Amino acid sequence: MKIVIADDDPIALELLKESLLADGHEVEAAENGRHALEMIQNGKARVLISDWEMPEMNGPELCRRVRAASDLSRYVFIILLTGRTSKSDVIEGLRAGADDFLSKPFDPVELQVRLGVADRITLLETRDLMIFCMAKLAESRDTDTGSHLERVRMYCRLLAEHLMSLAKFQGAPHMVDRDFVKMIYQTSPLHDIGKVGIPDAILLKSDRLTYAEYEVMKSHTLIGAETLGAALREFPNAKFLAMAREIAMSHHEKWDGSGYPQGLAGDDIPLAARVTALADVYDALRSERVYKSALSHEKAKEIIMGGSGRHFDPDIVAAFLANEGRFEAIATALADRVDVNMERMAA
Repeated sequence: MKIVIADDDPIALELLKESLLADGHEVEAAENGRHALEMIQNGKARVLISDWEMPEMNGPELCRRVRAASDLSRYVFIILLTGRTSKSDVIEGLRAGADDFLSKPFDPVELQVRLGVADRITLLETRDLMIFCMAKLAESRDTDTGSHLERVRMYCRLLAEHLMSLAKFQGAPHMVDRDFVKMIYQTSPLHDIGKVGIPDAILLKSDRLTYAEYEVMKSHTLIGAETLGAALREFPNAKFLAMAREIAMSHHEKWDGSGYPQGLAGDDIPLAARVTALADVYDALRSERVYKSALSHEKAKEIIMGGSGRHFDPDIVAAFLANEGRFEAIATALADRVDVNMERMAA
């Protein structure tokens, strides 16, 4: 993480800086609160560690100024480094805007733990904002996207929860745990984010695409991966962006290697993309388009079973079959109620 530290004691400042650098953080050091505030306002730091007692601007006042800054587009996690431990001091620090406290002299292990909390909180803000903005961007190109995205994310969660119960997915290299389930629910709506780069004449065409048009449509996987990859380069620790990129790139890959854009096969296809692929196809089969009628659950089930080991990962097909009643219930409860004329999800 990028961290600003502030302390008027040069020895304490250097010790803190060395500890943070040793853990791989990017550090800017300030000798007083005013200088630290300038660094926060002019940089991209996500964490501020400040001494309480400093000239020009003390720790609590620095907290208040950071929280009042209208030009900050991000949340800054603030840790007050202090020997003050009384209840009244803690209340004063919290009221000023501090998130956490660290006693002086600091313990490096405790510092690591507290920075882990800071990392989780700041990434939550980044994740939720990024997913919301990107999903809304995709939705803006398609008036039917909302229902589709909601159904797909629910199908993905069902499949992931089932995989989590299987011994095969309880360890490396394909661990499915609660974090995986939560992330795929949150990031699967971004699977078609790349369609924002597809020309309207193709994306909004009401009948089937020509071969040349289909080749252009297929590029949405690469456009989506590049879009999310750019965000990932800005926030390299954001695991949700890594998963979202995998899904956007690979949700049209097939188990037998006949998919696109890379022709990946089997376990080389990221697990999150394999899960999303089945959820996406099931939803396409069950949805009405101007060029096709919606299929029944039984017919969609027959097609998915026929694709086991070819289009789909057999383990994920088995997970679908174990939860088919819940799939059908979601499809019925969230069925489209308006005319639709786009999306080629099962292409």
